[in-house]
Amino acid sequence: MEKMNSNLIAATILAVGLVFTGLAIRSGITTFKDRDRQVTVKGLAEKEVKANKVTWPLTYKEIGNDPATMYNLLETKNATIVSFLKAGGLKDDEISVNPPRIVDRQADNYGNEEMRYRYKAISVITVTSTNVDAVRALMDRQSELMKKEIPIVSEEYGTNNIVYEFTGLNDIKPAMVEEATKNARATAEKFASDSGAKIGGISHASQGQFSIENRDENTPYIKHIRVVNTIDYFLE
Repeated sequence: MEKMNSNLIAATILAVGLVFTGLAIRSGITTFKDRDRQVTVKGLAEKEVKANKVTWPLTYKEIGNDPATMYNLLETKNATIVSFLKAGGLKDDEISVNPPRIVDRQADNYGNEEMRYRYKAISVITVTSTNVDAVRALMDRQSELMKKEIPIVSEEYGTNNIVYEFTGLNDIKPAMVEEATKNARATAEKFASDSGAKIGGISHASQGQFSIENRDENTPYIKHIRVVNTIDYFLE
């Protein structure tokens, strides 16, 4: 009888131990799953800024039969353009006068077409400046050069593409990242509230690439900057 009682007590202890072990295991799995409950959200930040750098190639061309005469004419016209730019507030280090390109049209005349002028010269003066407003004002006054028989050719051989840039991204990047992160958390909190949970800490975060684009084709000097952060939050 005493032995039977001992066995009964041992069995009872074992059964109780198994019950507690089962409860502990189940509790651990639940905690693990709760800890791994996450929500992934994206936070967007956008900003419009004015370009702070412009590259403006001024291209014009001449035709003639005497290269020496053409070179002299190009030098005269280049000096006129440089004076025009300086009068508009630009400095010497913002103006680059490129060597002219001379094309022998007769050499390229495979059809033996009769032509009045044998040579064509292409001259490009490039403005690179951070004084964007002054350059844009000069662009509006190009007709003054035309009155002096210097018509600026639009997109001649791809050399007259005006380029506006914004170089101050590092200055505004921290504030935009902060804004994108706040927007991401607001989205996560709304999701958690709707699902009866609370937002915990950040599990993982990745910052998207910053993109800088023209606001539209008519205002390339206004840049649209955009960044998207992707953040994983724990749900409690």
